[in-house]
Amino acid sequence: MLKSREELDAELGGAARAWLDEALAEAAHDAATHDTPGPYTSPPWELRYAAAGRTCGPEHADSVRSLLLVEARAPLSSVTRLYEQGTAAERRAVLLALHRLDLGDTALPLVEDALRANDTRLVAAAVGPYAADHLDPHAWRHAVLKCLFTEVPVAAVARLDDRARGDAELARMLTDFADERTAAGRTVPEDLRTVLALTAPADEGAHRAPPTAAPAVPAPTEES
Repeated sequence: MLKSREELDAELGGAARAWLDEALAEAAHDAATHDTPGPYTSPPWELRYAAAGRTCGPEHADSVRSLLLVEARAPLSSVTRLYEQGTAAERRAVLLALHRLDLGDTALPLVEDALRANDTRLVAAAVGPYAADHLDPHAWRHAVLKCLFTEVPVAAVARLDDRARGDAELARMLTDFADERTAAGRTVPEDLRTVLALTAPADEGAHRAPPTAAPAVPAPTEES
Protein backbone atom coordinates (compact mmCIF):
# COMPACT_ATOMS: atom_id res chain seq x y z
CA MET A 1 0.00 0.00 0.00
CA LEU A 2 1.29 3.45 -0.86
CA LYS A 3 2.14 5.64 2.12
CA SER A 4 1.31 9.31 2.56
CA ARG A 5 3.90 12.04 3.00
CA GLU A 6 3.11 12.17 6.71
CA GLU A 7 3.66 8.44 7.09
CA LEU A 8 6.96 8.66 5.23
CA ASP A 9 8.15 11.57 7.37
CA ALA A 10 7.48 9.46 10.46
CA GLU A 11 9.49 6.52 9.14
CA LEU A 12 12.38 8.06 7.21
CA GLY A 13 15.64 9.18 8.75
CA GLY A 14 16.71 12.82 8.71
CA ALA A 15 18.88 12.59 5.60
CA ALA A 16 16.20 10.75 3.63
CA ARG A 17 13.54 13.29 4.68
CA ALA A 18 15.76 16.15 3.55
CA TRP A 19 16.35 14.40 0.24
CA LEU A 20 12.61 13.87 -0.20
CA ASP A 21 11.92 17.55 0.54
CA GLU A 22 14.34 18.57 -2.19
CA ALA A 23 13.01 16.00 -4.64
CA LEU A 24 9.40 17.07 -4.17
CA ALA A 25 10.37 20.73 -4.48
CA GLU A 26 12.02 19.98 -7.82
CA ALA A 27 8.93 18.10 -8.97
CA ALA A 28 6.65 20.96 -7.92
CA HIS A 29 8.86 23.48 -9.71
CA ASP A 30 8.71 21.43 -12.89
CA ALA A 31 4.91 21.26 -12.65
CA ALA A 32 4.63 25.02 -12.05
CA THR A 33 6.98 26.16 -14.79
CA HIS A 34 6.19 23.46 -17.34
CA ASP A 35 9.85 23.37 -18.27
CA THR A 36 10.41 21.13 -21.27
CA PRO A 37 13.72 19.25 -21.23
CA GLY A 38 15.70 18.73 -24.36
CA PRO A 39 15.44 15.49 -26.32
CA TYR A 40 18.37 13.92 -24.49
CA THR A 41 17.76 15.26 -20.99
CA SER A 42 15.24 14.63 -18.24
CA PRO A 43 13.93 17.02 -15.57
CA PRO A 44 15.81 16.68 -12.25
CA TRP A 45 12.91 15.01 -10.48
CA GLU A 46 13.05 12.09 -12.91
CA LEU A 47 16.63 11.43 -11.81
CA ARG A 48 15.38 11.49 -8.22
CA TYR A 49 12.73 8.94 -9.20
CA ALA A 50 15.42 6.43 -10.11
CA ALA A 51 17.35 7.10 -6.89
CA ALA A 52 14.37 6.72 -4.54
CA GLY A 53 15.14 3.13 -3.57
CA ARG A 54 18.79 3.80 -2.80
CA THR A 55 18.04 6.94 -0.78
CA CYS A 56 14.82 6.12 1.06
CA GLY A 57 15.03 2.34 1.14
CA PRO A 58 13.31 -0.21 -1.09
CA GLU A 59 10.40 -0.53 1.35
CA HIS A 60 9.54 3.14 0.77
CA ALA A 61 10.46 3.43 -2.90
CA ASP A 62 6.97 2.90 -4.34
CA SER A 63 5.48 5.58 -2.08
CA VAL A 64 8.26 8.10 -2.73
CA ARG A 65 8.04 7.60 -6.48
CA SER A 66 4.27 7.96 -6.42
CA LEU A 67 4.59 11.27 -4.55
CA LEU A 68 7.11 12.51 -7.11
CA LEU A 69 4.80 11.65 -10.01
CA VAL A 70 1.85 13.38 -8.38
CA GLU A 71 3.81 16.46 -7.31
CA ALA A 72 5.23 16.86 -10.82
CA ARG A 73 1.79 16.32 -12.36
CA ALA A 74 3.74 13.94 -14.56
CA PRO A 75 2.72 14.09 -18.23
CA LEU A 76 2.44 11.00 -20.37
CA SER A 77 5.89 11.62 -21.84
CA SER A 78 7.55 11.41 -18.41
CA VAL A 79 5.46 8.47 -17.26
CA THR A 80 6.25 6.54 -20.43
CA ARG A 81 9.97 7.34 -20.25
CA LEU A 82 10.21 6.28 -16.62
CA TYR A 83 8.37 3.04 -17.38
CA GLU A 84 10.27 2.13 -20.53
CA GLN A 85 13.71 2.98 -19.17
CA GLY A 86 13.13 1.83 -15.59
CA THR A 87 13.90 -1.29 -13.65
CA ALA A 88 11.09 -3.65 -12.71
CA ALA A 89 10.69 -1.80 -9.40
CA GLU A 90 10.52 1.57 -11.18
CA ARG A 91 7.96 0.22 -13.63
CA ARG A 92 5.84 -1.14 -10.81
CA ALA A 93 5.81 2.26 -9.13
CA VAL A 94 4.59 3.91 -12.33
CA LEU A 95 1.73 1.42 -12.59
CA LEU A 96 0.76 1.90 -8.95
CA ALA A 97 0.55 5.68 -9.37
CA LEU A 98 -1.35 5.89 -12.68
CA HIS A 99 -4.76 6.39 -11.06
CA ARG A 100 -3.40 9.43 -9.21
CA LEU A 101 -2.43 11.21 -12.43
CA ASP A 102 -4.60 13.09 -14.88
CA LEU A 103 -3.85 10.92 -17.91
CA GLY A 104 -7.27 9.63 -18.97
CA ASP A 105 -6.82 6.39 -20.90
CA THR A 106 -3.56 7.49 -22.57
CA ALA A 107 -1.41 5.32 -20.29
CA LEU A 108 -3.22 2.10 -21.17
CA PRO A 109 -0.30 0.89 -23.35
CA LEU A 110 1.82 0.69 -20.18
CA VAL A 111 -0.79 -1.45 -18.44
CA GLU A 112 -1.11 -3.66 -21.51
CA ASP A 113 2.66 -4.09 -21.65
CA ALA A 114 2.80 -5.12 -17.99
CA LEU A 115 0.02 -7.65 -18.51
CA ARG A 116 2.06 -9.29 -21.26
CA ALA A 117 4.94 -9.81 -18.85
CA ASN A 118 5.49 -12.80 -16.61
CA ASP A 119 6.76 -10.66 -13.74
CA THR A 120 4.06 -11.11 -11.11
CA ARG A 121 4.99 -7.82 -9.45
CA LEU A 122 4.11 -5.96 -12.64
CA VAL A 123 0.95 -7.98 -13.24
CA ALA A 124 -0.30 -7.26 -9.72
CA ALA A 125 0.41 -3.53 -10.11
CA ALA A 126 -1.20 -3.41 -13.55
CA VAL A 127 -4.63 -4.55 -12.31
CA GLY A 128 -5.03 -1.68 -9.87
CA PRO A 129 -7.52 1.22 -9.92
CA TYR A 130 -6.31 2.62 -13.25
CA ALA A 131 -7.03 -0.67 -15.02
CA ALA A 132 -10.41 -0.93 -13.30
CA ASP A 133 -11.33 2.50 -14.64
CA HIS A 134 -9.96 2.25 -18.17
CA LEU A 135 -9.54 -1.33 -19.43
CA ASP A 136 -12.36 -2.36 -21.75
CA PRO A 137 -14.33 -5.51 -20.78
CA HIS A 138 -12.40 -7.83 -23.11
CA ALA A 139 -8.98 -6.67 -21.90
CA TRP A 140 -10.09 -6.65 -18.26
CA ARG A 141 -11.33 -10.26 -18.44
CA HIS A 142 -7.99 -11.36 -19.85
CA ALA A 143 -6.24 -9.43 -17.08
CA VAL A 144 -8.17 -11.47 -14.51
CA LEU A 145 -7.20 -14.69 -16.29
CA LYS A 146 -3.59 -13.52 -16.37
CA CYS A 147 -3.70 -13.21 -12.60
CA LEU A 148 -5.06 -16.73 -12.25
CA PHE A 149 -2.51 -18.13 -14.71
CA THR A 150 0.45 -16.45 -12.99
CA GLU A 151 -0.92 -17.08 -9.48
CA VAL A 152 -1.27 -13.40 -8.66
CA PRO A 153 -3.94 -13.21 -5.91
CA VAL A 154 -7.16 -11.78 -7.30
CA ALA A 155 -7.26 -9.53 -4.24
CA ALA A 156 -4.91 -7.34 -6.29
CA VAL A 157 -7.64 -6.71 -8.89
CA ALA A 158 -9.25 -3.37 -8.10
CA ARG A 159 -13.07 -3.25 -8.13
CA LEU A 160 -13.24 -6.96 -8.85
CA ASP A 161 -16.68 -7.30 -7.28
CA ASP A 162 -18.15 -4.50 -9.40
CA ARG A 163 -16.67 -5.49 -12.73
CA ALA A 164 -17.17 -9.25 -12.40
CA ARG A 165 -20.77 -9.08 -11.20
CA GLY A 166 -23.12 -10.74 -13.70
CA ASP A 167 -20.39 -11.04 -16.36
CA ALA A 168 -21.51 -14.12 -18.28
CA GLU A 169 -18.58 -13.96 -20.70
CA LEU A 170 -16.08 -13.92 -17.85
CA ALA A 171 -17.93 -16.88 -16.33
CA ARG A 172 -17.58 -18.79 -19.60
CA MET A 173 -13.85 -18.03 -19.80
CA LEU A 174 -13.31 -19.08 -16.20
CA THR A 175 -15.21 -22.32 -16.68
CA ASP A 176 -13.19 -23.12 -19.82
CA PHE A 177 -9.99 -22.43 -17.90
CA ALA A 178 -11.13 -24.69 -15.05
CA ASP A 179 -12.03 -27.45 -17.51
CA GLU A 180 -8.60 -27.22 -19.13
CA ARG A 181 -6.88 -27.46 -15.75
CA THR A 182 -9.00 -30.43 -14.74
CA ALA A 183 -8.40 -32.23 -18.03
CA ALA A 184 -4.67 -31.77 -17.55
CA GLY A 185 -4.85 -33.22 -14.04
CA ARG A 186 -4.09 -29.89 -12.40
CA THR A 187 -5.92 -28.29 -9.50
CA VAL A 188 -8.34 -25.44 -10.02
CA PRO A 189 -7.16 -22.32 -8.15
CA GLU A 190 -9.39 -21.37 -5.25
CA ASP A 191 -9.25 -17.78 -6.54
CA LEU A 192 -10.99 -18.94 -9.72
CA ARG A 193 -13.92 -20.17 -7.66
CA THR A 194 -14.02 -16.82 -5.88
CA VAL A 195 -14.23 -14.86 -9.14
CA LEU A 196 -16.68 -17.29 -10.71
CA ALA A 197 -19.03 -16.87 -7.76
CA LEU A 198 -18.96 -13.11 -8.34
CA THR A 199 -20.10 -13.50 -11.94
CA ALA A 200 -23.40 -15.08 -10.94
CA PRO A 201 -26.44 -12.83 -11.41
CA ALA A 202 -27.73 -11.44 -8.13
CA ASP A 203 -30.77 -13.74 -8.09
CA GLU A 204 -28.51 -16.81 -8.30
CA GLY A 205 -26.51 -15.93 -5.21
CA ALA A 206 -22.89 -16.95 -4.86
CA HIS A 207 -23.24 -20.66 -5.41
CA ARG A 208 -21.71 -21.08 -8.85
CA ALA A 209 -18.53 -23.14 -8.83
CA PRO A 210 -16.30 -24.52 -11.59
CA PRO A 211 -16.04 -28.24 -12.22
CA THR A 212 -13.25 -30.05 -10.43
CA ALA A 213 -13.49 -33.24 -12.45
CA ALA A 214 -15.09 -34.54 -15.60
CA PRO A 215 -18.88 -34.56 -15.31
CA ALA A 216 -20.43 -37.89 -14.37
CA VAL A 217 -21.97 -39.93 -17.17
CA PRO A 218 -25.69 -40.50 -16.55
CA ALA A 219 -26.65 -44.08 -15.79
CA PRO A 220 -28.35 -45.81 -18.73
CA THR A 221 -32.12 -46.06 -18.62
CA GLU A 222 -34.27 -48.94 -19.74
CA GLU A 223 -34.99 -47.05 -22.96
CA SER A 224 -31.27 -46.76 -23.86
